[in-house]
Amino acid sequence: MFDPEEGVREAVEEIRRKVGKRKAIIAVSGGVDSMTAAALAKMAGVNFEGFFVDTGFLRKNEEKRVREACEKVGIPIKIIDAREKFLSALEGVSDPEKKRKKIGGLFIKVFEKEAKSYGAEVLIQGTIAPDWIESGGMGRDTIKSHHNVGGLPKRMKMELCEPLREYYKHEVREMAKFLGLPSYVYERQPFPGPGLAIRVVGKITREKVEIVREACAIVEEEIDRAVKEGKMERPWQYFAALLPVKTVGVAGDERIYKWTVVVRAVGSLDGMTANFVYLPKEVMQNISTRITNEIRSVGRVVYDITNKPPGTIEYE
Repeated sequence: MFDPEEGVREAVEEIRRKVGKRKAIIAVSGGVDSMTAAALAKMAGVNFEGFFVDTGFLRKNEEKRVREACEKVGIPIKIIDAREKFLSALEGVSDPEKKRKKIGGLFIKVFEKEAKSYGAEVLIQGTIAPDWIESGGMGRDTIKSHHNVGGLPKRMKMELCEPLREYYKHEVREMAKFLGLPSYVYERQPFPGPGLAIRVVGKITREKVEIVREACAIVEEEIDRAVKEGKMERPWQYFAALLPVKTVGVAGDERIYKWTVVVRAVGSLDGMTANFVYLPKEVMQNISTRITNEIRSVGRVVYDITNKPPGTIEYE
């Protein structure tokens, strides 16, 4: 049985040992992993500042949510608008591993610049066990490089501190709850570090990023509403991805040729394995209708019924 109090104690000791009296910065995304890492740093009493990088690949209204969450728990946060830098670098890239590694490399460049101005020598990250397990190394196959592991440059100028490295998502949630973080943080579904870049399957364009951002928002809104109304239990993760496929449809008496969005919802304990979730028919219908009505460039919505394995939860 996992003891969150013991986990917090060990993580705090790790931060104090790694950081000491030096300054540190933390990559805060608003998700449970990075928010827990920041809360642990605060408990450890080290000198740190949180940085939130808007990459242009984030969920709708994410900056506002992150700012509010950090203010509520007293985490110092600086917002960095790097949308143009990331979008320009990723536009036209189609290979999933290149996407992840480009994003990881850009993250570090941004943080090294901020670290220099802040005088930080240590980068604290909310890396958890599945991140480094799936990123390969030590005789393991690379399933997919997580941007905070496989995407890191070999000659990084800051020392890395990963207090949650040996823990799984459900354990981190328990630690977050123990630390007093609000429920909307520790109950929040996982979101990939590379963000919407890996939910645009294939070549990235700015138009596609906006399509998938809106589609993800609709999926989250409809499932959250159904959960609140007691129509279903909350899945581990639920989102939309844009496939590199256009299909023929009809609008009135006219032929249309538009993009295809795939919806995915899975149940899991730690993200290492997962089963697809049977969504209520009404929820699926609402999602499909809203996506095709509100996103005019999408003409078809499909639902993914693949488990992990053989599929991964995300598409890239």
